Amino acid sequence: MAIFQMRYRYLGKQKLKVSAVGYGCPTFQGKLSGADEKEYIDVVRRAVAPGVNFIDTADHNNGNNEELLARALKGIRSSVVLTSKFGNMRGQPWAEGRDVDGRPEYVPVACDASLRRLQTDYIDLYYLHRVDPRVPIEDTVGAMVRLVEQGKIRAIGLSEAGPGTIRRANAVHPITAVQSEYSLWTRDYEADTIPATRESGIGFVSYYALGRGFFAGALRGSSNLGPNDGRRKSPRFYPENLERNARLLNELHNIAGAKGCTLAQLSLAWILHQDENFVPIPGTRKIAHLEENLGAAEIVLTPNELAEIDKLFPRQGAAAGARYEYDRSGELNI
Repeated sequence: MAIFQMRYRYLGKQKLKVSAVGYGCPTFQGKLSGADEKEYIDVVRRAVAPGVNFIDTADHNNGNNEELLARALKGIRSSVVLTSKFGNMRGQPWAEGRDVDGRPEYVPVACDASLRRLQTDYIDLYYLHRVDPRVPIEDTVGAMVRLVEQGKIRAIGLSEAGPGTIRRANAVHPITAVQSEYSLWTRDYEADTIPATRESGIGFVSYYALGRGFFAGALRGSSNLGPNDGRRKSPRFYPENLERNARLLNELHNIAGAKGCTLAQLSLAWILHQDENFVPIPGTRKIAHLEENLGAAEIVLTPNELAEIDKLFPRQGAAAGARYEYDRSGELNI
């Protein structure tokens, strides 16, 4: 078992103390087998043991993820900064045609349901999972403020929000963190969203920090993807794009080798070096991968190494393929 000296960072003006590398709970649908459930719980508890206190989940897939996380955190809930999200309705059969729901009347309903599934009295950081274009952000955040006043949540976050939305929301109540997909092949937010978070003193949380496993290094072709692997629906993992993208990793492998670290550790360390309040939340079901990820916080990259990495994966145009099929519509960044 690896031994870590946990490092911590602070999100937002309220200085929410979180581990430098958090844990993003993998999503699942339906009921897990007993063995899979035990594996999941073991990974969560192994993360918390050395001091990973930043545990991230959401209410999608009918709340399955929250219910399982509650079992994993039984007896250790007070040791973690627990986050969850609401409002992403895509794929929910009961969503009544709405892809997102930020209506003020829905906010307390969603929160109460999450609290029940998580078996807790409060959520440390509660995110609006996707911005609802039909509802003024001031109204949604206003309803979240009432949850703060009631003690049901302790801090407010936004996920996949654009700069204008961030500024308007922050004017209603201090936003502690903005969570977006961010990795070496997804750097679009450096243009305007990340500057908006810096301007307002808001933390930035990176999900899919390893590019949905791409920067873990094992995925070299579509043959590595199972027939039901959700990544098959992502354009970057289409066979013709994945082959090209995999070639980009060769030189990054060389940098990692010279540094004496793994590709995943180098990729996470790069995120940590972008700003002192950037926190990646990679997810995994394997303890060995978890421990590998935590080692990223120990890696110090020089300016020359950072410049070399930036040259390989510039802000625009490095990866072949969009993140999602609907990425072209702008739905993700309002």
